[in-house]
Amino acid sequence: MFSYDRRGRGDSGDTQPYAVEREIEDLEAMIATAGGEAFVFGHSSGAALALEAAVRGLAITKLALYEPPYIVDDSRTPLPDDYIPTLQALVDDGRPGDALEYFWRVALQMPPDVIAQMRGAPWWPGMEALGHTLPYDNLIVDGHMDGKPLPDEWANQVTIPTLVIDGGASPDSMRNAVAAVAALLPRAERLTLEGQGHGAPTEVLAPVLEAFFL
Repeated sequence: MFSYDRRGRGDSGDTQPYAVEREIEDLEAMIATAGGEAFVFGHSSGAALALEAAVRGLAITKLALYEPPYIVDDSRTPLPDDYIPTLQALVDDGRPGDALEYFWRVALQMPPDVIAQMRGAPWWPGMEALGHTLPYDNLIVDGHMDGKPLPDEWANQVTIPTLVIDGGASPDSMRNAVAAVAALLPRAERLTLEGQGHGAPTEVLAPVLEAFFL
């Protein structure tokens, strides 16, 4: 099993300018290292990246996705047109914490008082250190956060077995996006983990992935 730090995270570099294509190439290199083909799992923006890689024909033989953060209907407000530029401007201005706050308030629709508590939490510095990657994550899903259906052509481009997972406690918009992906891809199945939110713990998720991949 291989797990890697995506661009700008952990021990990985952050060569500029960023482009989604470079992330696809990174994953392609990992698949080559793994032996030329691979089962791939991604969570949130990582799920969107994994699906985009499959769309582009990388050697993925099975795909598991946990709540790719698309907005496919009117179950929530679409993100504003200036959402990604605003995130990037905050990062460029040396304000990764404010970029995180903007992301939580606009994209995740968290209440201001909850965000204020999070900014005072002991784990805040670690989150703030990743704030510069928020524009990267959102560029991966750009074009699929406006409340419109996903591209029909994905049905012909992604024909591998695919498991699309959501948490039963997640917002309707995320669960509807999972349902849309599962309905679109011809060999996809949907699985709901009851009681879980946008990030299921390893002890819950690992047996599900093991059963699907093995």
